[in-house]
Amino acid sequence: MKWSFIIQQKLKAALILSLIMLVIILGTMVSKNNIKGIDQSFSSIYKDRLLPATTIIYLTENLYNKRLSLEKYLLSETPVTKRDIQGDLSGYDQNIDSLIKSFEGTYLVEQEAKSLVALKNRIQEYVLLEKMIINLCQAGHLSDGKSLFEGAGANTFQRTILNLNELTAIQSHVGQELITESKGNMASVHNIMAFQISIAVVVGLIILTLIKNSQIISKPKVKKMKEQNFNLN
Repeated sequence: MKWSFIIQQKLKAALILSLIMLVIILGTMVSKNNIKGIDQSFSSIYKDRLLPATTIIYLTENLYNKRLSLEKYLLSETPVTKRDIQGDLSGYDQNIDSLIKSFEGTYLVEQEAKSLVALKNRIQEYVLLEKMIINLCQAGHLSDGKSLFEGAGANTFQRTILNLNELTAIQSHVGQELITESKGNMASVHNIMAFQISIAVVVGLIILTLIKNSQIISKPKVKKMKEQNFNLN
């Protein structure tokens, strides 16, 4: 009976320890996945949020420089050739195209992609207006060129800046979501670690209990052997 009891205890202990090991392994896998998610979130914050936010700053700078260059051309008292002003504007256009391609290479949410398409359309509209303004000035219609610059040109430029502001707002919102997600993953990792520590304590208690039970079982056996030796004497 004692041996069967010992075997039952060992089987129970083996089953419990196996379950505990399984739980620990699953917890480790979940923790690993959460840590991977945290790493991806931080990488995305840098690659898909911080860098594009910097790109938006450079886009804004180039757009304002374009408008200032055209304004100087319209207000200049000394003649500026069409080739010179077109060369200046073309340089800014190349910078803008390069920046937009860089922005498109990042991960874009749906609203972000739509806003970027709208921005590209506004930029193309503004480029066409610039050409019309320059052609009017070269044809001797300086006042008409200025009117177009201050009217439709100003409106299109403002809408372009609004598109950039919209992209900035989306960047901020998505970045905040990534930070919240990272905090959730970190909290999950902490909870799993605390649970694993608790499991380790439980394992220790189980081992101590098994040791104690084995001692209780062995003591009567030793006592019985002593009694047998006494009777023989």
